[in-house]
This record gives sequence, structure tokens and C-alpha cells, in this order.
Amino acid sequence: MGVLSPAPDFRAWWERALDFDGFVDASPAHGELWRGLYAIARPPAWALEIAAEAAPVRFLVLLEDWCGDASNTVPMLAKFANAAGIELRVLRRDEHPELMDRYLTNGTRSIPIVIVLDGEFREVSRWGPRPAELQAWVLSNRGTMPKSELYPQVRRWYARDRGESMLRELLTSLRS
Repeated sequence: MGVLSPAPDFRAWWERALDFDGFVDASPAHGELWRGLYAIARPPAWALEIAAEAAPVRFLVLLEDWCGDASNTVPMLAKFANAAGIELRVLRRDEHPELMDRYLTNGTRSIPIVIVLDGEFREVSRWGPRPAELQAWVLSNRGTMPKSELYPQVRRWYARDRGESMLRELLTSLRS
């Protein structure tokens, strides 16, 4: 069993990361999709109330603009962060494999990964790559259902959920 290297210098990662608008602007192939999803995102009042009571944090997100799970969760996270006064920055997964490899899901570089940092840039929590309920469903159906059937159902799940499961899981992790 390998030994993980020392904790990353999250302040240095943070300083090289893009804010959400900068990330979207640098995503010509998918930027309009991300802008549209951000525009319709409506953070629930319960999530904003929890954020108001929590200690100050930052969200550092590993993602790629082509990822359906990222486009269905991160615009809501960005809208929530903006409304709650939480800083959010993003790093592209494929440009930062040394950081991404610390957050593998079942041995893969699944995204998005949200790394929650405290005021001293220490990791206090993480979330990703999908809400637990959806992840369990995908894992149980991936081997028996063709992608042409699986992914439309994933998109419908996200459309019904509107980012609330991601917020609930992420905020629950902050409380524990």
C-alpha cells in the first residue's frame, strides 16, 4: 500500500484556480450551457440558512466543462456560493492530475470533486462526484443498461433534483 504525499498546499492551488466566471469564459464549447444553468439555479432558503450559521469556508472544485455531472451540480453550487458569500474557484481535472489523484472514486478520476477549505486553506470536507442516491443508481445500472438509456435518465434525475441533493450532502458534511 502506497503512502500519500503530505497534504497539498491548498493556498497555492487556490491562487492558480479560476473563479466561476473565468472558468466559464475559458470554456468556448460549453460556456453557454454553464451560463444558462447558472442563470436558472435557485439556491433553496434552507441551504442559505445553514451557510449563514457555518464557519467561513471556500470551495475548490476539480472539474472539466464537458462533464455532465459537473454541469448539473457546479452551476448551482456557484450560485449558492455567490448568494452565501462563499468563495468558489475551479481547477480543470486534466491540467492537475497530481491533485486529482488524491480524490479518486473507485480508482477513477471522476468529477466534480468539491474540496471544502477553511480560512487557513486546510481541507475540512469534500464532496463528489455525484449525489449518493444517483451514484448508487448509476453503479447498480451501469453494467446492465446501455449508455444511450442510462445518461438520459441521469439527466432527468438532475433536472428533478435541481442541485438540492448535492447541497444537502455538502452542507451535512460541514456540520459533522
